[in-house]
Amino acid sequence: MAAFGKIANRVLNLTPNFRPLQRNFHKFQSAKSVPKNYTKYLVFVSGGLTALICTNYMKTERLDAAFRMRKTEDENLLKKLTSRERRFIKFASVEYRGQLYMTPQDFLDSVVEQEPRPRLKRRILSEQDLQVIKDNTPPLKKGSKMLFRTLRDRGIVSYTEYLFLLSVLTKPISGFRIAFNMFDTDGNHRVEKDEFLVILKILGGTFKQSKVDEQTRKLMERIFSGVWKGKRGPKNDKDTSSATEDAIKRAQDDYIDDEEGLQRKHRIDTTLQIHLFGKKGNQDLNYDGFYKFMDNLQTEVLELEFNEFSKGNVAITENDFAKILLRYTYLNAEEYDAYLERLMDRVKVERGITFEEFRDFCRFLNNLEDFAIAMRMYTLADRAISQSEFSRAVKICTGFSLSKHLIDTVFAIFDDNGDGMLSYREFIAIMKDRVHRGFKSSAKSEGWDAFRHCMKHEMKQTQSK
Repeated sequence: MAAFGKIANRVLNLTPNFRPLQRNFHKFQSAKSVPKNYTKYLVFVSGGLTALICTNYMKTERLDAAFRMRKTEDENLLKKLTSRERRFIKFASVEYRGQLYMTPQDFLDSVVEQEPRPRLKRRILSEQDLQVIKDNTPPLKKGSKMLFRTLRDRGIVSYTEYLFLLSVLTKPISGFRIAFNMFDTDGNHRVEKDEFLVILKILGGTFKQSKVDEQTRKLMERIFSGVWKGKRGPKNDKDTSSATEDAIKRAQDDYIDDEEGLQRKHRIDTTLQIHLFGKKGNQDLNYDGFYKFMDNLQTEVLELEFNEFSKGNVAITENDFAKILLRYTYLNAEEYDAYLERLMDRVKVERGITFEEFRDFCRFLNNLEDFAIAMRMYTLADRAISQSEFSRAVKICTGFSLSKHLIDTVFAIFDDNGDGMLSYREFIAIMKDRVHRGFKSSAKSEGWDAFRHCMKHEMKQTQSK
């Protein structure tokens, strides 16, 4: 009955369009030359129009129902994904043969913006588009702190590379060497393209499981060769080489054909692979080049954030600095406002925060785990710390000092009662959200957590022997 009522309403809405036809019909009816079958003809036409309206209505209802069903399926699918998977799908603006890709601009947007740029749909890439991307990608020796901003939409970033780039943003400078050794699986101080792809597969979840099998364990031992060497005693390489090579081959061949379009079974040369290993993929990556790439990427993202608030000036206000630090945290509106109001009350003269000061502080945040360890060893009963103690701990963890004005600003933001002491536990808890840009880490999440899981597993086995 409801459906019939909707059809009737649509027919009534069309009534004004039939009024001229009704007037002409009355005129013809009064004329002697009107054919006798005109009434039958009009009834036939009216019936046809009614049938057409009903057909269109039913078709629209079916399309609406299909759209609602598809939307529900998409929502259920997104609920099963991790936060990083959902964010990648949300910001990825291009597609090739069913696999989603970010552009360099998409990646930058994903780490500094809440929402992606407006678009009607994803752009479907052709073979010609891929060739253009390949031709426009500069080699590593021409890399710069403007690489992603220069390429903009002339490039592609896969999901596994997205995880790698996110992890680069949180690595301390002292961890660059460890990261390079992870990729250098054969220990020859050079990273080849196949070695790089193996680690990307692990980052993407190919080996993501709660119990690590023997072959994967040996593979991880090769990856952490620099860490484990000397701790497990001499090894017989002949006994493990074949098993490790089999594990590497399995990682190379084990492409995921997932329904989300994150990792398909085909492989193409992405912008990152071309930049690091050349257009033919035959160039090895040494540590200096790896260090330069990671440092440039960190600086580029920090410049992007800084420029958003500086508006072309050489410094940002202390209030803007606080907003950048708190933008990815999980504070409610009242807590967020309380931090800003506290800062405004305590800073009487605005001197501003330069980019160098901002970059130094963000690099310190990448050493937050070491800072937390230092604080636990340095303080007793979790007592608050003074500015001099904070400054000394930063110098020990990072090797460089923060400016006095920057430390004054940090204490003005996070010193709860104004006694000149900082609750480092509260500070660390809030800054962890900033470092990970709002992504909550868990044992099942992607990225370096998979490596930490494998390392813990190895440590337990080492201690038991």
